[in-house]
Amino acid sequence: MSAAPTPDGRPDDPVTPTSAPLALEYPCGEAPAPGEVREIAPGVLWLRMPLPFALNHINLWAVADEDERGTGWAVIDTGTKTPEAMAAWRQLISPTGPLAATRQGARITRVFCTHMHPDHVGMAGWLTRKFQCRLWMTRLEYLTCRTLVADTGREAPDDAIEFYHQMGWTDEALDVYRSRFGGYSKYMHMLPDSFQRIRDGQTLRIGANEWRVVVGTGHSPEHACLVSDELGVMVSGDQVLPRISSNVSVFPTEPEADPLRDWIESIERLRATLSDDLLVLPAHGDPFRGLHARLDRLAQGHERGLQRLRRSLNESPKRTVDVFGALFARAIEGNGDLLGMATGEGVAHLNHLLARGEALREMGTDGVYRYRMV
Repeated sequence: MSAAPTPDGRPDDPVTPTSAPLALEYPCGEAPAPGEVREIAPGVLWLRMPLPFALNHINLWAVADEDERGTGWAVIDTGTKTPEAMAAWRQLISPTGPLAATRQGARITRVFCTHMHPDHVGMAGWLTRKFQCRLWMTRLEYLTCRTLVADTGREAPDDAIEFYHQMGWTDEALDVYRSRFGGYSKYMHMLPDSFQRIRDGQTLRIGANEWRVVVGTGHSPEHACLVSDELGVMVSGDQVLPRISSNVSVFPTEPEADPLRDWIESIERLRATLSDDLLVLPAHGDPFRGLHARLDRLAQGHERGLQRLRRSLNESPKRTVDVFGALFARAIEGNGDLLGMATGEGVAHLNHLLARGEALREMGTDGVYRYRMV
């Protein structure tokens, strides 16, 4: 796995000699190649798709299903709209492909998407139209996705330019942002115009088993995990990843948001309500056991970041772009996506301290916020 931050997450802090070992087990072996499948639980297949990012793959899952038209597969997450992903999907569903060789056949019965990021929902429109099946998704993820798609081709709004200026971006970085704005749907087929809503706590029957919807927040608005207690399996999407911490960001559309609080509360809720025995099926990395240890590590990682941020703000007032060294293990260079993700996560940590009454911010004469500890 790349050590670089990615569209879906950033590397965990390096383990120090005094750090407790992370007690994770990876029982499923080598990942399948794109266009191939591997059964990792009864009626649950592991698929992997290439991504055109620093993080070069996403895991998808197929669950044996049945509807009024017969047997098939319920797919969970879809990959991006790229020629490589399209080739992998065509191989998977071809009459001589690996799905056709199963008892279920190569038909897709429905498409579940954990959340609205393009690597998860990018091929959903193509699959649902090809198989005349329904997209299943939480309402807030679907509607947020539709909103972001509607920005395609728009000029960058003044509110967004002002937001990033306030965080300390240079004129050059703002120009790059203007040139790239509206590119959300670059890796997405057109979404279906209707969907089936899933809700937190809802129980769904997929094939022979019951699956619970467990919603997490912070990384995205209403991220759906799927848990089968009968199979002992949890599809975690980006809510729990084994080796990177999912990006938790503030965006110009809601500049005063506190998604880090949502993220921390979600970690606590998952820790309290889910069994540690589950086989966790993440969107990136390999399936693993050790859910509670991983959740503890994620919580500790953000607390360590907050502690470093407090020390930095105690030294002197800082702009958002000045706190990257306290939060990230590598330099944030350039004016592209990496700067945007780092800024979003930096503001998330700063807003969390503001909401807790630990920090203050003041607008400078240059129109840029400086933050300091109370």
